[in-house]
Amino acid sequence: MSRASTWLLLAALCACGATERAAPGAARDDAGHALESERKFSRIVSLSPATTELLFDLGAGNLLVGRTRYCQDPPEALDIPSVGEGFDPNIEAVLARRPDLVVLYHSAVNSTAASRLRAMGIATVSLRIDRLADLSRAARLLGSALHREARADSLISKLQVQLDSLRAAVNGREKPSVAVVVWDNPPIVIGGGSFLSEIVELAGARNVFADIHQPSATINLETLAYRDPDFLVVFEGAAAADFLKRPEWQAVRAARSSRVVRLSGSEFGHPSFRAPQAAQRLRGLLDAAGR
Repeated sequence: MSRASTWLLLAALCACGATERAAPGAARDDAGHALESERKFSRIVSLSPATTELLFDLGAGNLLVGRTRYCQDPPEALDIPSVGEGFDPNIEAVLARRPDLVVLYHSAVNSTAASRLRAMGIATVSLRIDRLADLSRAARLLGSALHREARADSLISKLQVQLDSLRAAVNGREKPSVAVVVWDNPPIVIGGGSFLSEIVELAGARNVFADIHQPSATINLETLAYRDPDFLVVFEGAAAADFLKRPEWQAVRAARSSRVVRLSGSEFGHPSFRAPQAAQRLRGLLDAAGR
């Protein structure tokens, strides 16, 4: 699997154990902790690809001193030292970067790390960015914490215009059905709680597992065959090329007829302001696969 798809799978699985998010509009992160907007941060460690890219979008990339090994966008992020994993992170590696702010993916497995960092006087922001609305909310929160509110508002406004345009373009079109498969044994599919389900809709298609409110779900092949998607969407890589050829997968019509779209690129790995481009690219891939 690519790093993008690996992070997507990890985030989808870990999100299932997360606690409730803070109320919308509250000046608190998703763990319920108040933002320390009165502080001026100068050394930030970001422990998720979505927040790393978001910090660059906010013009705060120069403040980053640490990232995860999955953070590869924008390309400038690769110049920042890696501290390893983003889930249950290596606290010693994080502390070695001497941060005054650590941004984590909000999940149960990261709660201990966040508590330890705060006990040491290091500010934390825990954000669960699974859907595009989460991205806009996170932009506002980080924009406030870093005194970049105007930049955040500009990014959000531009995104909304692009999304509205995409929705208008597919309105009234026939929508092929798809299932996004991120793991094969047991099969794990993307549910309606993931931004990828939104990307599917923006591309003019329909996620057959959108009724699942979690970002992902483990299913069986009988369920996949019963829902009978027109296309299977998988991530590029050796595994994606191989498992669909196995005998048991031939029960799924889309696998049997090779109606498969293979994704590559980090724009499909985490929510970002590149979502409109991801939707346009998926639309093109679905159109080509349907010919």
